Amino acid sequence: MSAPTLERTAPAVVPAAPVARVLRAPLRALPAARELLLLALLYVGYTTSRLLADGDVAEARRHARQVLSVERFLDIDVEHVLNDAVLHVRWLEVGAAYWYAVLHYVVTPAVLLLVWRRGPAVYRPARRALVLATAAALVGFLLFPTAPPRLLGGYTDVLDATSAWGWWGAHASAPRGLGGATNELAAMPSMHVGWAVWVALVLAGLARHRWQRAAAYAYAVGTLLVVVVTANHWLLDGVVGGALMLAALGVAGVAPVAGRTTASRRTPISFAQARTF
Repeated sequence: MSAPTLERTAPAVVPAAPVARVLRAPLRALPAARELLLLALLYVGYTTSRLLADGDVAEARRHARQVLSVERFLDIDVEHVLNDAVLHVRWLEVGAAYWYAVLHYVVTPAVLLLVWRRGPAVYRPARRALVLATAAALVGFLLFPTAPPRLLGGYTDVLDATSAWGWWGAHASAPRGLGGATNELAAMPSMHVGWAVWVALVLAGLARHRWQRAAAYAYAVGTLLVVVVTANHWLLDGVVGGALMLAALGVAGVAPVAGRTTASRRTPISFAQARTF
């Protein structure tokens, strides 16, 4: 009887394609990690600069009175009227407080993520504009510290009045107990409004329908109203913040293409080409 033969089986071969995909995964994650690091550094710089600017309350109040004087000269000192309009209307007070304390920190990152997913041609100029305007605002906070209306007297701090409905206290949108971690003398310019203008124009540039563009613009207008009615900014703070962002968008090359033809109406408005940041 012959001995049984043992058949040799070839070792399993792992397909090359899945291995390559696994090896490339970390490389694909590098751009996203770089962007997160850049934005984290921007936020740290933003917070640090605001704290460095926090100092002379008397000087900040003097600057606030100068802003108010300009508004009175231009007949646009609407802060008292708008602030009084929401007082004792609880749903308006609470709604304005949540808008101020939440949307600024949620909507902007969400839109930034949206444009990142659209690719570098859209993302880089949009990101560049956000960085440029924020950096310029930090210089403004350092050189021209300005008290908001709620710290000047005669205005009601809506967030303080509605603190029982949220996590904030008497220090703008800072959580209770963390008021020392924010600079309350950084009213000029209003980056609540500046970032809202960025959101509005970026979303309008990507919108496919008129109602989407209208909603984007309404967000910017609503934010301007909210920062004034809550007594956290002067009207001019918002105007300067919006103008600063418009200038940054222009420098960065973020310009919705106007005048689409009928044949191109099904595609979203594109952005002007811009250099790599």
